[in-house]
Amino acid sequence: MKTVIKMLITLSLIGVVSGALLSQISGWAAPKIEMHRKAATEKAIFMVQPLGKDYEKVNAIDFELYKVFDESKNIIGYAMPYEGNGFQGKIRIMIGVKENLNQLVGLEVLEQIETPGLGTKVTEEPFTKQFIDLIARPQIDWVKGAPASKENEIQAITGATISSVAIVNIINAGLAKLRSVEEEGRL
Repeated sequence: MKTVIKMLITLSLIGVVSGALLSQISGWAAPKIEMHRKAATEKAIFMVQPLGKDYEKVNAIDFELYKVFDESKNIIGYAMPYEGNGFQGKIRIMIGVKENLNQLVGLEVLEQIETPGLGTKVTEEPFTKQFIDLIARPQIDWVKGAPASKENEIQAITGATISSVAIVNIINAGLAKLRSVEEEGRL
């Protein structure tokens, strides 16, 4: 009996000390993690809006959105992080769109856990370059096994169609949400 009590006390003490240490480390790391997240967001904003010189967060809406300005402080478009489901999990992207919301400026994949070698090709330039100056009205479409032939169409990656289509669906969903905010006059 004494051995069991001794073991319970020892394990309880180890658990309390471990929990306290973990809490302290989490508190110490949280500001650093936030700083790195902010730097990554800023980098992505200027990747999808390469002519942008400054940005500001749009408040009073229920999703993350940034107005992007040129050197004369004229709005040139928006940068919008958005996420959705891919083949193996969440895909988080940054979308760059012109001020009129009719044309993409760029795309950056921020996070993904797609199949290495196939699904991860959605992060590579041959795929992401297709979204530069892509017409986004009425929506973006995709084709498989043939080059894109319309101004609002991209070619899906062979062997990674699900991941390619997921990116297109995420963009279309994000733009639909952005357009609804514009129609409500909240931009």
